[in-house]
Amino acid sequence: MAFTIDPARDALVIVDVQNDFCPGGSLAVPGGDDVVPVLNRYAERFARRGAPVFASRDWHPAQTRHFQAYGGVWPPHCVQGTPGAEFHPGLVLLSATEVVSKGMDPADDAYSCFQAETADGMPFAAALGERGVGRLFVGGLATDYCVKATALDALKEGFEVVVLEDAIRAVDVAPGDGARALGAMKEAGARVARLEDLGD
Repeated sequence: MAFTIDPARDALVIVDVQNDFCPGGSLAVPGGDDVVPVLNRYAERFARRGAPVFASRDWHPAQTRHFQAYGGVWPPHCVQGTPGAEFHPGLVLLSATEVVSKGMDPADDAYSCFQAETADGMPFAAALGERGVGRLFVGGLATDYCVKATALDALKEGFEVVVLEDAIRAVDVAPGDGARALGAMKEAGARVARLEDLGD
């Protein structure tokens, strides 16, 4: 299915493409860095059309229930101010890209971008509303966690969602988690696209 980027209603959401989620990081997604060049191409197309681009990041405190040492399931990752929390060095975030941060509350896992806020504290949904966004194109890491949570929350909030199938990778804690996550997103109403489906 072909999609035309409409700057009046579309936004690109780049989810958590951070060092700790890429090979060599503390919670590496297999092939996580494969999404970087593809997302750069998406971002360039959105920017060229004048459509907004958001980049989310996990931004955890050192002590959070999200981590194993404090009752969670994950090793420490994306701790505020550490190299692991930085965006992958190959990810090109153009000057107009708006960074939103999540996971700052030590009592909250915050997988979804809808639990994120802008640098000045505006909730993500409000930032989208301010831009008149009605459709989100979502890619990044990881398919079976933050991408899935973001897409499902977006659909619940009434947004149209297009998952960028060539710009996501899964953790696959259990084999097939990524495929099941994509299936759940589609079943909830998301559509899928690849770079060749977006016209210039």
